[in-house]
Amino acid sequence: MILVTRDENDETARRNRITVETEIVGARVLLQDGTLAETEVTMGEGRVVSIGKEPAGAVRRWNATGLLLLPGMIDLHGDAFERQLMPRPGVRFPDEIALLETDRQMLANGITTAYHGLTYSWEPGLRDAHSARRFVAKLHEMRPRLACDTRLHLRLETFNLDAEPEVLGWIADGLVDLFAFNDHTDDIAAKLGDHNKLSTYAARTGLSATEFAALLAAVKGRAGEVPGSMQRLAQAARRRGVPMASHDDMTPAVQAAYQALGCRICEFPFDRKTARAALDSGAYTVLGAPNVVRGGSHAARLGGREAVAESLCSVLTSDYYYPALMAAAFTLVDLEHIDLTGAWNLVSANAADAVGLADRGRIAPGQRADLVMVDWQPGRAPRVIATFIAGEAVFTAENPLRMIA
Repeated sequence: MILVTRDENDETARRNRITVETEIVGARVLLQDGTLAETEVTMGEGRVVSIGKEPAGAVRRWNATGLLLLPGMIDLHGDAFERQLMPRPGVRFPDEIALLETDRQMLANGITTAYHGLTYSWEPGLRDAHSARRFVAKLHEMRPRLACDTRLHLRLETFNLDAEPEVLGWIADGLVDLFAFNDHTDDIAAKLGDHNKLSTYAARTGLSATEFAALLAAVKGRAGEVPGSMQRLAQAARRRGVPMASHDDMTPAVQAAYQALGCRICEFPFDRKTARAALDSGAYTVLGAPNVVRGGSHAARLGGREAVAESLCSVLTSDYYYPALMAAAFTLVDLEHIDLTGAWNLVSANAADAVGLADRGRIAPGQRADLVMVDWQPGRAPRVIATFIAGEAVFTAENPLRMIA
């Protein structure tokens, strides 16, 4: 793609260092009021400057005729980065390489704000203390180098009691942007009678099946300490203003208990009753975009398509597959479960609201210029043509873009 600069020979502009704005013309723009309109959007200094107005000064112009211009997607829970960290069991690559490659994947899929779902577990291996510490430090170091606004969604296994002091420190130091309570101990224990499942769990930890079973028994033996730990962690998050989520809530009663801790995001509720209970209490419900694209949950839980059609889903997230986020929104439109505005809110505005990001998720003057230009026709998979973050084109799929004289 080519950026076309008007007034490029204006010596006065160059001498006075006039701020060059970027104008996108010809696109059908999803506006803040939910309408689609063919209009011009001007960006400058990282923000949307105006809509439908002629830029005042020097301008770079993009021709987006026939394309959609949408708010950049906000991914509250993505853990596909783990595939870059460990593409095969026991095969580990440097965090720096993994983060850079993940950044490229997200940009190419229209994700402009991402919360990396880092699981910190009592299990050895990919999700152990060493891995978590290394990843938290590397992400903090690399954030300025990443084009996508990349944040930390810390998913703490509640039985990982020894990690509590460290996590309290991370929260206090501002390293955690979204905090989630995870508890997979009972689920894992229930599957240990299946030799294949036991072997799978053991393989990712580097332990033998016998060693893993013994570790799980020791972990579950500390169940009495878990509620107090959760209370202390929730208090720390509330004090720091960190949004909190619960994960895999099985019943309305479980959801209510997490609500009492201050969790206002309910990730992957098991069924309709639990999702409805969360919504009725003012929480946001999060479901996986792969669930929508594939036509159902791989774990035989609440279906994403049905949840959206029944207004039980507030937010979609990439979960374990980044391309699914955009694909899910357009799948829902193709299936006539929801219109484009409603579908896109699931991956942009609603996600922003769930974590208190008031400066993005909508195309309006003053908002961050995080935008995605999409080629889409009903019945076809969408294709990202360009991704803008803070007004800068960080990904383009075509070269040259049609030029404007």
